[in-house]
Amino acid sequence: MISSNLLEIERSILALSVEEQLWLLESIARQIRESEYIKDKLPDVKNPEEQLEVMPCEPKIQTEIPLINDEFAISEIL
Repeated sequence: MISSNLLEIERSILALSVEEQLWLLESIARQIRESEYIKDKLPDVKNPEEQLEVMPCEPKIQTEIPLINDEFAISEIL
């Protein structure tokens, strides 16, 4: 059963422009990839604050930071 909150989110997304929908989709996908990366690569780090301290040192994260900045640059233009 789909919750009313989820249906409201869907209606809100449909009201966005195509560019905004794409940005949102990419942002959600990135968040999922990052959470999976943390789960797979940093299993011993359970505390979220500790994860934030460890993540910037990870080579994969270091290569992702410029890509993330580029993705968010479009939102500053809109």
